[in-house]
Amino acid sequence: MKYALRTKELQKRYKGFTALNGLTMNVPAGAIYGFVGRNGAGKTTLIRLITGLQQPTGGEFELYDAKNSERGISKARRRMGAVVETPAIYLDLSARDNLKQQYKMLGLPDMKGIDELLELVGLGDTGRKKAKNFSLGMRQRLGIAISLCGDPDFLVLDEPINGLDPQGIIEIRELILKLNRERNITILISSHILDELAKLATHYGFIDHGRMIREMSAEELEQSCRKCVRMSVTDTGALSRVLDGMGIDYKILDDKTADVFAQLNFTQMALTLSKEGCEIITMEEKDESLESFYISLVGGEEQ
Repeated sequence: MKYALRTKELQKRYKGFTALNGLTMNVPAGAIYGFVGRNGAGKTTLIRLITGLQQPTGGEFELYDAKNSERGISKARRRMGAVVETPAIYLDLSARDNLKQQYKMLGLPDMKGIDELLELVGLGDTGRKKAKNFSLGMRQRLGIAISLCGDPDFLVLDEPINGLDPQGIIEIRELILKLNRERNITILISSHILDELAKLATHYGFIDHGRMIREMSAEELEQSCRKCVRMSVTDTGALSRVLDGMGIDYKILDDKTADVFAQLNFTQMALTLSKEGCEIITMEEKDESLESFYISLVGGEEQ
């Protein structure tokens, strides 16, 4: 498997504070990687390190096989675009003029890609309207357009939907999916809005206190968070025999409780279990959200 980004025991210490504490992560090329963590977990610090805004105090990382300690890291960074914290835009300029400024900064030979970028992010009809008069969602899309100047194949977005209204969230979501599917851009999204990430991500990394708690694919997460019927019964041994006979997947939690991964008919199940000398005490549907899954990983309530 090819990777856009890999980190190994990455550390960043400030005076009296450790932001990253041996972070190891792997972002597959072509993925939409949801970088999940509560505020202060170390997400933005990681982004600042890989974009070159700060330097690590320990460990290492690779961008497309170029290590941060090697000369090739500068060339590898040219393959990356980023929106860190808030979009870096000129508020007194139009969307077009903002892109022209970025083209000049990158030393690009001509401006022929600007119209295509503006159409791509849905700002093709903004004309001379200044960015200071844009909605928050429009500014976010302009920031993404600026990050796409130079045609990167790895895009890093730090909390891209934070503060947006529902329509703005939908627009950013659709843009991210379009960039990934149509342009095959690898995207790293740092966010604490977990249920929205579930509509986008193909891979996840869960970070807490500067350390990676767990990495997993969307399929693995769906398996962990899938819907079930939680049953409380008088005899889980009898329940196991019945469910095995029906070919139904389940998980025994204790001697009286099990999660059953199927839609069940209460009356039919009660009659079948009764023949085995087992009674149903309670049955309730359970659907673990991404947020509750994260809390179960790190322990405790989000601060």
